[in-house]
Order: sequence, then structure tokens, then C-alpha cells
Amino acid sequence: MLKPIYMKKYVPIIALLLITNSCFLFYDKYDTLLLNGLVFDGESLSEQPLDVGIKDGKIIAIGDLEGQSAYRTVMLNGNEIISPGFIDVHAHIERIMRMPDATSFIRQGVTTVLAGPDGRGPSPMGEYLDSLESYDLGINTAWLVGHNTIRRKVMGTENRAPSSDELQAMKDLVKEAMDNGAYGISTGLKYVPGSFSSLEEVIELSKVAALQGGIYTSHLREEGLGLIEGVKEALVIGREANIPIVLTHHKAIGKPMWGASTKTLAMVDSARKVGIDVMMDQYPYTASSTGLSVLIPTWALAGGQEEFKKRVNDPVTRKRIHKEIMFNIENDRGGADLNVVQFANVSWKPDLNGKTLKDWAIEKGLDPSFSIGADLVIEGQLNGGAQCIFHAIGEEDVQRIMQHPLAMVASDGGLVEPGRGHPHPRSYGTFPRVLGYYVREKGIISLELALRKMTSLPAERLGFEDRGWIKEGMNADITIFHPGLVEEKGTFEDPHHYPEGISMVFVNGKLTYNVGLSESQFAGIVLRKGDD
Repeated sequence: MLKPIYMKKYVPIIALLLITNSCFLFYDKYDTLLLNGLVFDGESLSEQPLDVGIKDGKIIAIGDLEGQSAYRTVMLNGNEIISPGFIDVHAHIERIMRMPDATSFIRQGVTTVLAGPDGRGPSPMGEYLDSLESYDLGINTAWLVGHNTIRRKVMGTENRAPSSDELQAMKDLVKEAMDNGAYGISTGLKYVPGSFSSLEEVIELSKVAALQGGIYTSHLREEGLGLIEGVKEALVIGREANIPIVLTHHKAIGKPMWGASTKTLAMVDSARKVGIDVMMDQYPYTASSTGLSVLIPTWALAGGQEEFKKRVNDPVTRKRIHKEIMFNIENDRGGADLNVVQFANVSWKPDLNGKTLKDWAIEKGLDPSFSIGADLVIEGQLNGGAQCIFHAIGEEDVQRIMQHPLAMVASDGGLVEPGRGHPHPRSYGTFPRVLGYYVREKGIISLELALRKMTSLPAERLGFEDRGWIKEGMNADITIFHPGLVEEKGTFEDPHHYPEGISMVFVNGKLTYNVGLSESQFAGIVLRKGDD
């Protein structure tokens, strides 16, 4: 297999691209010709430069196309990869109607996202997708219906089992979503109100999605001390509902669980041997990002903010809540150090953005102990909560999961605006980080395996037949990058930087991103299962 040349000195990629528009009056055979690139077709790299011809949004030719007529001809330098556009199977694009260009995804090379993860997908699905189709989108979007969303619609945030009528109402909402093109159901069993659901409830709802070929993606009930039990539960759901599973943003949280990926990966392999269709996705970082409330026991959040206020105003109940938060700081997502908890978006105190729970304690003149940390978590939740970054994942687990052939790359990132808040850098750099740091610098996985995890593997999971590969007849979702230059630029300290090394991105045959130039055509579409 060809090993692409890795350039040590940065050369602006724009200098490597020759773009010409045909001035001929006769009919061009192609809309765009990509010449002299190394094609990754979804499985392997070509061993010699190949050309790709695009017409009417489709890839119509691959081979030696030099001298053919085209409206646009792009001359690559022989070392750049022509890859299928990256597919992000865990994306938070709740703000897509305010940020339809989706720049932070496009500039990573992402052309398609699976949205609605962690139990947060929209409902009713048909109404939402109909509305979304009226926007000019930068990316293609596929959607999951969210278990938390439908449970909240039917039952609020009550901590109890549903009645038979309530369960049927939730089933009806899952069916509505699947009828209108959802790709499956997502759960966020760590979060309210999904945390109050039983195994049986989730199985019954997943069966509805399974009847129409949907998948089940799960933010496990626990990713820390209860990780093994959380994986077991997901496998049981997959088996009993007869539905393909994705253990989403798979990881082992908290130092006591570092190394547990050896067990979870063995569980995945064993499950597949007995016919349970399970895969994973993963972001390439040692920090997660979620609400500050993840440190609070979910029973304390039942009923909403007013009920939480009542509980912490009761001395006996507050003592119990405080004790359980301390435990989570020491043993779970808190990482046994107040420095582990970094604020990402604090609306009620923006100067905390980028700082840690320890910084806040010191600012207030308090001893940064676990007890003080628990007090501050309660104070923060009473003020309205906050988005936080939790530095509590072991690097060895990250690498071990990444090496598994069925672990897809996914960002768990959101739509971000430069300079707004202090987001996790994954929202800017997930895919370039894998290609630059873990492939080129560390050699943890090969370039071919990394690209498969970003393209054809997620396409297979979602049942795409027309995107995810560079083949004739496929939709022309294409990402061009230089393997020796691609890298993320954002950091946990300074996240607001777009990556480098991604030179061009085509979505459905339209040039959506071109490094150094302002040209962009928004050609993303709303994908509906059954319309592929």
C-alpha cells in the first residue's frame, strides 16, 4: 500500500491547487475534474494518482481524465487525498436553523452528520424535518429521534415508570419519527428523564424503531464506575429489540475505571460472535463535555429546577446530595481534582469560561476541597447550570478503542462560533486530530483505517447506498486534504481555531469549502431513511 509523503514544512495548500473555469462555448463533459490526487475509495488508497469527474452532483468517472473538458478543473499535487466526505455519527446541531452553514463541521471535512444523539433528537420528526428543508444547509443531516425528548413530552421529568397509555404514546412518537425518515432512536440514560426509565421501557421503544430498519445509539446509563453494567444493558437492548447498536462516544470515565476498555471491547467482540450487531463511535480526546449537572445525582433533578431548589433547601436532603456530588468528583467524571472540571459556557458568570472549578473556589477565597467543590456545583446548578469540560479519560483507553476496527470517529461536537464561549476543541478539530496526531505523529492507526472509520464504516452503519465511497454513481460528497499537513489547531486552553490541511470540501458535487478562497455553495440536504 502506498505511503503518502508527509511534508515537514508547511506549504499553503492553495499554492498546490490550480483551479480553472472552462471558457469554452461547447458543453462541458464534467462540472468538476479533480486531477492527480490519491483516491481513497472507502476501503483503501490508490497506489497511483487518479482523477475524479463530477457531473450533476454525482461521481461519474474515476481514472485518467486529463484533457477532458470541465467547468472547473482542480490540479492536485499527487500527494493530496481525495476522500469521501467525512460522516460524523454523533453531532449536536440543535442550532442548525441559526447556523445552517455548519462551518465548524465543513472545515473539518465533514459533509454528513447524524444528529439527535444522547436522547435529544426532535419530535415530532416530520414537522421538524419539513421546516429544516427550507434552509440552505452546508451539510447533509440525518436524524435520530430522542428517547429523552419523547419521554419529556409524555411524562415531563417524573421519576417513575410510564403507564400503559404513556408507553403507547411514546411508541407512537417513535413510529411517527421513523415514518418521517428517522434513522433510529437515541438514548441518554445518564440524563434526566431517560435515567428514570427501565430496561423494559427502552426495549419496547427500540422495537418500534427496529421494525423500520432503525438503529439504536446509546449514551450509556453510566460511563464511569457503572460502565460494564451500562455496556451490558445496551447489549441486552440490542438483543431483545433485534436492533443494531452504537455505543456512542465510547470511553471509560474516571481514574478508577481507566483500563476498563479492555473489558468493554471484549464484550463487544463476544456479543458480535453470538449475533448482536454492535459497534462504537469515539472522539479522540481525554476530556468529555456535558452539563455541570452530570455531577449531581439524577434523583435530585427529578421534577425540574424548582424541585431541585426545594431539595437543596432541606438540610437532610441537601446533605445527601452534597455527599453524592463529592463521590462523583472523587471517583467519576470529576476526576478526583477540581482542576479536572473546566467551564465551557457559563451564561450567569461568563468570566468563568475556560477556568476550572478549582479556579472558582480560589476566586471566592475557599479551600479547593471536594466538599467545597460540591457546594459550588450546587450553587452553579441553582444559577441555571453550565456546560463543562471534564478531563477524566485515560489516554491508553482512547488509543485502545481507536484501534478497534468497529469504532467509528465521531465528534460529539456542536455548531460553534469563533470567540463565543469556551467549547471543547472537538467541535473544531476531531477529524483532523485523528489524521494529524493519531495517524501521522503517533502511528496509532493507519491512514486507511482512520479514513474508513470516517467514511464507509459509518455509511454502512446508517445504510447509505449513495455516499461514503468514491465510486461511480455515488453522490459527490468529497473531502480533499494533505496527509502531511492536516492537523487541529484548537486546544483546551484556546479552542477557537479552525484546523489546517483540509483544502477543499464538496457536498453533493458543489464546492462548499476552498482553503484561502471565499467561494462556497451550500448544497446540503435533509436525509430521510427510506429515501436513500
